[in-house]
Amino acid sequence: MSTLAKQIDTLAFDAKKAALSLQSIPVSKVNNALKTMAKLLKSETAMLQKENKKDLKAAKEKGLSSAMIDRLTLSDKAIESMVKGLKEVAALSSNVGVTYDERIRPNGLKIYKMRVPIGVVGIIYESRPNVTVDAAAICLKSQNAVLLRGGSEAFHSNMALGKLFTSALETAGLPKAAVQLIPSTDRSAVDMMLKKDQQIDLIIPRGGESLIRMVVENSRIPVIKHYKGVCHIYVSPKADINKAIPIVINAKVQRPGVCNAMETLLIDSKLPVKKRVQIINALIDNKVTLFGDSETMKLSSAIKKATEDDWYAEYLDLRLAVRTVNGIDEAIDHINTYSSHHTESIITESKQETAVFLQQVDSASVMVNASTRFADGGEYGMGCEIGISTDKLHSRGPMGIEDLTTYKWIVEGNGQIRS
Repeated sequence: MSTLAKQIDTLAFDAKKAALSLQSIPVSKVNNALKTMAKLLKSETAMLQKENKKDLKAAKEKGLSSAMIDRLTLSDKAIESMVKGLKEVAALSSNVGVTYDERIRPNGLKIYKMRVPIGVVGIIYESRPNVTVDAAAICLKSQNAVLLRGGSEAFHSNMALGKLFTSALETAGLPKAAVQLIPSTDRSAVDMMLKKDQQIDLIIPRGGESLIRMVVENSRIPVIKHYKGVCHIYVSPKADINKAIPIVINAKVQRPGVCNAMETLLIDSKLPVKKRVQIINALIDNKVTLFGDSETMKLSSAIKKATEDDWYAEYLDLRLAVRTVNGIDEAIDHINTYSSHHTESIITESKQETAVFLQQVDSASVMVNASTRFADGGEYGMGCEIGISTDKLHSRGPMGIEDLTTYKWIVEGNGQIRS
């Protein structure tokens, strides 16, 4: 067995042991660890940014995209966001230990369910070092142990954050193996991790589609994931244009390199041409390159012809597919055909249209008169998120504390035997 394989074995074994220990540890200790980590992020900002610069330098030398470098950067704002997330997670109530679905059987048996942690959660992620903190915080709050494997492009940043978390755990009196990072950039570490089905209970990959598909294809462990974020906004003829334009611009322009950014805009043909042109011109003014169908191309000479691939595309930059649709039914059909089932939004003042859209669109998050950029654990009041799932079992949408728990049946008797 190689040195790396032995290391993965030890990390997974220690994580399993820590997970069992966490189930009986008071939540107050967990909260203290999270608050301590928040303080360490502030006091060690200079150190973190020094380590982050090593990753940024290497990223630029490798020619990584601006979107990737944006995700990689530990700016003051990014660190403050992590601090805020830690405090919010610490303030959240935990449902671990909650009992529900109680019934008394005719023979006197009392049977109910108890909410319990999943156990050991493995996170495999790329680029974003903030995931190290967000994932560890949510796993810890739900009394799970976590084994983290970040991308090589964020290695120095992740290791620095991991050391701070170890310090926070020890200060709070928690097992340091509750949060561990795999200290290797060797790609074979991922494959080894995915085979530890006796120690790791759940895998959550976060990153590009190729990474996630590789994880799904090779894992012996259950995987929760989303492949990509092909998010849509449908502008109804009953939309308020004063709401529509800011929402569309925010959804595409504010941060185009993330999974909840809009990738396809559907504009109804019954919306007056003047209003359609206003939307198109606002996007062009914000330097968005547009790809449209033949009807949409009539609105501006700057619009390029869309291909079938554009309707499936997750651009992750200032490019946008635009289609003109004839009514809400056609919009919904387009979304359910091409969407990745991440997040969709309708802009309308019609309660009837709203009801139809909410009922018939088959996506994890469905919005009304709001930007798709709100599809985020922090924005949903979850503190921060461990990921976004487009699966239907067992979690869907932004995943927080509750999504990292399962249940066990409790049966209380008084000497009953089955006849």
